[in-house]
This record gives sequence, structure tokens and C-alpha cells, in this order.
Amino acid sequence: MANFTLPHFGPIDPNDLEEYYEVEISFNSRQIEIDLNFENKTIDPKRLETVQHFIDNIRIFDINNKNYIVNDYNNKNGDAVKFYLQHHLEELGITELAALLPAGSKKPDHEKLLLQKLHLVRVGIYPDNANEFAIFDYSIGRQITDDLVVIFTDENGNLDYMTVES
Repeated sequence: MANFTLPHFGPIDPNDLEEYYEVEISFNSRQIEIDLNFENKTIDPKRLETVQHFIDNIRIFDINNKNYIVNDYNNKNGDAVKFYLQHHLEELGITELAALLPAGSKKPDHEKLLLQKLHLVRVGIYPDNANEFAIFDYSIGRQITDDLVVIFTDENGNLDYMTVES
């Protein structure tokens, strides 16, 4: 069978898969990582078409994810985003916070200002996993923290769940 060409990755042989593929791309004026993770050595080419469609729509999924993030933040029962932000406001030093927040900003506004700094840093795609097809990692800055707001979605970008990981 012929190779299947995926955006950013190039040709992939569905009958001789590597376990892991990784690329770095420019996205919203930043560099992000996209990785493909396969459990098997082969895959149905139709599934690679799903991966292609997913990669082609990362921008849309990112917009949806940012809405999920804001909704979690504003939800009194949501805990992932508030925990992430409060943790960093407590743990970061004045120098790190000064680099993230506008000069002269008021302390009560810091949480919402930090929320605006969350951005996509990685998309992991798992074509063999139907429920958690993709994992999106968001950070206020990889040079500042290893902690991430992590969003798990299905192949259509629908939220499965959100958590904080390091």
C-alpha cells in the first residue's frame, strides 16, 4: 500500500508505523509540538484520514478548547483552571509574574490576566484510542513552569475531560 501524507509529518506508511512521530510547527506566532502515537504497527488508512482532518482543524479545536478553559474557570464546580492559576500566582516569584502580567496591574486582576496567558504548547494524537483521540497541553509558559492544563478530546474535538498535570 502507498504511503499516506499527513500535514506537517509528510509520508507515513500505514503498514509499517513507527510508535512515535513528532514535529514542531508555528501556530499563533508560537512554536507548538504535534506528536502521533501508535499502539500498533499498522492502521487502516481511513483512520489516517481522520488524523489528517484533525490536524487540519487544530486551529478550530484550539478555539473550542479555550472556551472549555474559560467555562471551567467561570464554573463554581470547575477546579482545574482555577487551581492552575492560583497555584502559579502563589508559587511564582515577582520576576516571573512581572514578565507575564502588565505593569501596574492590580492584584485582584492577576488571575484573569494570567488566564489570558494560557496558550497551546502541544497536541498529542492517539489514533488507536477512540475516546481520548487527542490531548492538548496548555501553559502560561514552558520556560516558567512544567505544569499544564490538559484537555482530552475525541476525534471531533469534543471535550472528554480536563485536568492539571506536571
